[in-house]
Parts: sequence; C-alpha cells; structure tokens
Amino acid sequence: MKYVLPEGSLISFFSNKVKQFGGINLAQGIPGFAPPQQLMESLSNVALNPKIHQYAPGVGNFQLLDKLCEHYQSYAVQREHLLIVQGATEAITLIYLYLKQKIGTLNVLGFDPVYESYNNLPRYFNDHFFPYNLHDNKIDFKQFEQDIVQHRIHLVFVNTPGNPYGKIFSKSDIETIIALSQKYQFYIIIDAVYRELYFNEPPYIPIDTNNPWIFYVNSFSKLFSITGWRVGYFICNAKHMKHIRSLHDYTGLCVANPMQTALIEYILKAGIVNNYVVELREKLKTSFDKLHQALKELGFEIPPIDGGYFIWAKLPSPYDDGFRFAIDLYEQQKVAIIPGIHFSPNGKNFVRFNAARELNEIEAGIDGLKKFIQN
Repeated sequence: MKYVLPEGSLISFFSNKVKQFGGINLAQGIPGFAPPQQLMESLSNVALNPKIHQYAPGVGNFQLLDKLCEHYQSYAVQREHLLIVQGATEAITLIYLYLKQKIGTLNVLGFDPVYESYNNLPRYFNDHFFPYNLHDNKIDFKQFEQDIVQHRIHLVFVNTPGNPYGKIFSKSDIETIIALSQKYQFYIIIDAVYRELYFNEPPYIPIDTNNPWIFYVNSFSKLFSITGWRVGYFICNAKHMKHIRSLHDYTGLCVANPMQTALIEYILKAGIVNNYVVELREKLKTSFDKLHQALKELGFEIPPIDGGYFIWAKLPSPYDDGFRFAIDLYEQQKVAIIPGIHFSPNGKNFVRFNAARELNEIEAGIDGLKKFIQN
C-alpha cells in the first residue's frame, strides 16, 4: 500500500511527513531562510494594535496598493488594476473562476512540467488541460501555434522562472506568445512569483494594463521568505478587475490585516526589491549550486536552470519511478522530495528538489541521498 498514489497534492503529502515526523524538507517550496528582521519586528509591533485584528479592505491595504503602483509606475499601474489576495494561488484561482464564468468550458495549456494549480484547476472544474512539451528546452512556435488552434486554447500559463523547472523564457518568447494571444484571442496568466530570484539575467515580464489578454500574478511569499503569511497580488485590465473584485468579495473577502500592515511598514522603510532580496538571491544561488553539483555527481540528469527555488532532475540509473524513489528516500533517510509525476504525465522518472534551504540542510539532504543510493 505504501506505493499507492494518495489523493490530493503530492507536495502536501511529502511535506507533511516532515512536519509530522521530522527530516529534511526538500519537497515543498518552503524557504529555509529567515524573513527580514525589520519585517518580523514590524509584525510584532502592529500585533499590539487592537484595531488591526479586524477585516482589512477587500481590495487590500490602501498604502500597500499605492506602494505597488509606485513600484510598477513605468507600466502606469493604478489601484483599479490591482487586487491583494491570499497568495499567488488564490490569484490564479480567482482569475480562473472569472474566465470560466465568462467563457464556460476552458481549454488550458501549460509548458510541461507545470505547477500543480495549472493542471489541477482544469481537472477539478471538468475542463481540459493540454501540456506543451518544450523541444530542446525551447518553444517550437510552429507546433505551439498548431496546438493553440487544434485545441482551441482559451488560457495559457507562463511561469518564469518556472516551478518545477526553473526556466526563464526569453523576451522573444514572451513577445511571440503575447502576439499569438491577440491573434487567436486566448488569455495569458504570467506567474512571476520567482521574478526576482534569478541566477544571471532577470526575466523579461511585460505588464500592460491596456492589454485585456494578460493577467500578471506575483507575491511577497518568496520575495521575503514569508510563505506562511499568504500575501500576493495580481494586475490586470480594469474591466476584468472590476468583476474579479466582486467575485473576491464572496470567496476570499480579504487578506489578513496584520500581515498587510506589517508589510507596508517594512516596505515604507526598506522598499520592495531591497538589500534583503539581493542577499537572498545570492544565498539561494549558493545552496542551488551545492545541491546541483552533488546531484550531477550522483548521476541525476538536470536541464539548464535559470532561477527559482527548484531543481528538476531525471533519476540516475537504475531508478525509473520517482514516486517509489521519493517514498523509499523518506522512509530510509528522512529526506523529502517531490515525484515528477505530480507536475507532468512524462515525469515518472523525474523528481523535484527544493534548493531554497540553508547550506547545512542542503548538506544533510545530500548526505541522506548519498547513503540511500549507495545502499
């Protein structure tokens, strides 16, 4: 029975093992790095205000909205284009529900392997998901366009840097996808939660509130290592946002007031992309390089990775089942990872590692992997 796939998210399944029974969590995208000290102090301070423990404005803290408008001022973003939500996952779900209400049955495409929401939202709402396989890690736009037409695609997910595969799409790729969206009238959700966590060059991600086909999603979760706070946001055309805000009133309602207030107090002092983010990027790259090198030495095959938290890796011979590998690895060495089948129908012999941990945890995980493979 231990090799029977559980219902629900494999990310939750393997991460919860560590939370219940201990071990090294290289499974869920939980950063092992402490949040900014100033931010934690801000949360402590605002928690003492008795008024702060009531509902926040449904659209989000007004100061936080204004600071985001300032951050994206080169794109002429205004309050009417923004909504603060409970993490990027809620943003994606709200947009999805809105488009489903607008269109009906949705045909959805994502670049394989995909983050779990992209293929599971269509599954739960009886829609259709079509994975697009990269060719030598590149988009074959002739084939891509054929797929768009053949499957009558309504929505395309673009995740850059990606999860589980940390690819950054080029400026040419993004502009071509946008041009095709206008030609064939499909929507694009650009998931940019790892936007600032790149290794060399930052991703090209345009924000155009005049373009009704683009939704831009981001979050503070990974930026400040506060995944438990669940504070994200998204930007879109004002006509869409008017309807989505109404939908949000009856679903998420608002984001926790203390978290938003602490964030704005911190951002007013430090800014959004600040020294903490620069240092975090460097620490992440150090941990990534350490784990990446060890995996290659153990025989894992790894495609080029440009940023984000994760390493998408093909199992070394003779292993050919990522789920069995992950189950046995945790049982024997208490190291949790995620089977590739969770992200792709072609991912049976792949696994995903979270590299966003302190070096001592990365080294302990490597040690457990070595013992497991040697035994």
